[in-house]
Amino acid sequence: MSTRPTLRLGTRGSELARTQSGTVAAALRQAGFDVELTIIKTSGDQNATAPFGLIGPQGVFVREIEQALVERRVELAVHSFKDLPTQSPPELVVAAVPARVDPADLLLVRRAALGGDAGEWLPLKRGARVGTASARRRVWLTHFRSDLAIVPLRGNVPTRVRKLEQGDLDAIVLAAAGVERLQAEQRLGSALEGIEVLRLDPTRFVPAPAQGALAVQCRRDDATVLAALQAIDHAPSHAAVTAERDALARAEGGCDVAFGAYCVAHGGMHGGAHELIAMHERAGRVRCAHVHGHDVRALGAAVWAKLDGELK
Repeated sequence: MSTRPTLRLGTRGSELARTQSGTVAAALRQAGFDVELTIIKTSGDQNATAPFGLIGPQGVFVREIEQALVERRVELAVHSFKDLPTQSPPELVVAAVPARVDPADLLLVRRAALGGDAGEWLPLKRGARVGTASARRRVWLTHFRSDLAIVPLRGNVPTRVRKLEQGDLDAIVLAAAGVERLQAEQRLGSALEGIEVLRLDPTRFVPAPAQGALAVQCRRDDATVLAALQAIDHAPSHAAVTAERDALARAEGGCDVAFGAYCVAHGGMHGGAHELIAMHERAGRVRCAHVHGHDVRALGAAVWAKLDGELK
């Protein structure tokens, strides 16, 4: 029988969630812990068809997991950071952000639906049917290509890809991070054969704040877990997503608000300047703002002040 400490890790049950949690569990096992995954079904999982804005307030993919942490049914949880509301229970803290993967969105297109010059921005045939459940992606797509037909699309990544394969849609938009993580675990198989995968420049098609990052959450009073998680925290990623989420908090955005933010370091990851780009829609108007600075903690306020001024 193992004498190593056992940590219960709360996670959603989707393939992507289990893959993400598995990477954190593996790192903790190397640090000397036994880790058990505890699958928790969230409100967002229980209603897989309604648009995000109709399910309930923000946090539909995390509320039940956070409650399990507060009630001490699990010791830590792994979330897609972009799913976390900007305000969580005061007993909890995001103790670690592992190294972020690609924050961009991907446009997956059936080759028959490609149109125009291959180098054209969003090279889709006129009137193409594009699936997404995200208000942000819907607004950005319409902003750049008003001729597109945006179709509501929910479900996990393999389900969405199948809809595209079956010809129900001409294209779909997915987070690059999710596709990358599932491909690394060979969980998409040959599903992307015959599909063109186009990366959307995050400085133009601005992603959700903290997209591509994981949030490892635990209780503030759990010194053992807090110490263990220090080893897997990636400080540059943590700083960048903190700036993005600070801007989101000022926009008071949830799942059904069209808001994007992307923070990138220039001149080296340590000590260099950062650029924060934010994009927001209000009353049918889309605006984008850029700010630069060495103090990443000040960028959220600066970009929101600039963006809010343009939207008034």
